[in-house]
Amino acid sequence: MRLLRLETGCAVLVSMLEEMKGWRGCGRSRVPFRMAEVPVSCDCFVSLPPGSRDDHVIFGKNADRPRDEVQEVAHYPGASHPAGATLECTYIQIPQVERTRAVVLSKPAWMWGAEMGANDQGVCIGNEAIWTREPVCPGDALLGMDLVRLGLERGDSAWSALTVITSLLEQHGQGGQCKEDPVAFSYHNTFLLVDRNEAWVLETAGRLWVAQKVTEGVKNISNQLTIGAEVTAEHPELRRAAQAQGWWDGESEFNFSRVFSPENPPARMELAKQRYKGGTELLKQHDGSVTAAVMMSILRDKPSGICMDSGGFCTTGSMVSVLPRDPSLPCIHFFTATPDPSRSIFKPFIFSDFSTPVLRVVSPQFGPDDPVRKQPRFQSKVDRRHDLYKAHQEAVSTMENNPDEGSSVFGILRELESQCLSEISAMLSGEIPGEELGDLFFDTVDTEIKFYQ
Repeated sequence: MRLLRLETGCAVLVSMLEEMKGWRGCGRSRVPFRMAEVPVSCDCFVSLPPGSRDDHVIFGKNADRPRDEVQEVAHYPGASHPAGATLECTYIQIPQVERTRAVVLSKPAWMWGAEMGANDQGVCIGNEAIWTREPVCPGDALLGMDLVRLGLERGDSAWSALTVITSLLEQHGQGGQCKEDPVAFSYHNTFLLVDRNEAWVLETAGRLWVAQKVTEGVKNISNQLTIGAEVTAEHPELRRAAQAQGWWDGESEFNFSRVFSPENPPARMELAKQRYKGGTELLKQHDGSVTAAVMMSILRDKPSGICMDSGGFCTTGSMVSVLPRDPSLPCIHFFTATPDPSRSIFKPFIFSDFSTPVLRVVSPQFGPDDPVRKQPRFQSKVDRRHDLYKAHQEAVSTMENNPDEGSSVFGILRELESQCLSEISAMLSGEIPGEELGDLFFDTVDTEIKFYQ
């Protein structure tokens, strides 16, 4: 498949940022940066035709994490592995497979796994924290974020990635400390898995799971169970386990959400209902016209709390992907690599065999001295900020001190982002020709840093 090079739009973004690089500062959202009592959760979205304006599947996710946690964007090429090799995940080792696919991941810098990402087969996955009647087991296991990365590295479709995750879940379980802190914080996971043709919602409770296939329209998930009686696939022991626990009588309709939701859910899950409802309403408003730009606007929405900044948590990274149904066209994955999409710009990544590594959005490595590798874990802090994160932090500080100037200039950045999106849309519809696009992510990251400096 030949990748395409834009002559305007994204190229204009690069050149304009170069011209403006002397300005110190970024934009400022016209809404308050921090909102009180906003529900704390992540949000994943998908639009499949006819929900999308074009013949594209659109995926989006905000990762809401501890506010001082750095999220990096890392590309790992496909690789072959020797028989009998093992793989070190965040906390445990598991057998490696013979071949892993190329992936691009938006991930907390301290862990092996990822909040969200894509592979070179056009598969995207994001996860959400949930709590169920099944207890969160103590001890080390696979994090939900590990399962995201494993699904992407080993799956060539959404369904294939789902079977990878459920198989590993049954073998190794899920659990372990989910934030870079000695205070215990663990959870189970839901996943949204998407490819060019369909989407799957996967919800888990310990080693048990249930899945629902989505083939058209719009769908979102948050920090709660959403699958009711419309089950497409499930763990073979799911209903027997529910009946043995006395959660289901074995005769009435089996409704997974009703059976497995906790009797006294954490406040985080209750508050997430507001965000889930807000996300559903935003998708319905745009049903039939969803584009990458629309998805970005949803991820930037402050009133719903989807763009979150509350207490100790905030949106630390965002991702939007365009997956054309036409397999001859490239999938395009946009990442912020910086916190708060309302004051960040989305930068496009396309898989290529010849792309330049983008090290300025990859965090420093600390090897055996990393607090996650020492016992007991997380007794100290290290500076995980990558170059773009540092530059963006400084720009945010500047724009808060100079809001009028910051708002004006950030408006220009957003307009250039919009031009970039328009040109990518034209490229995917065959309206404009071009050349190789593989280094576009490198170019936009590099010039964004220069702009802030």
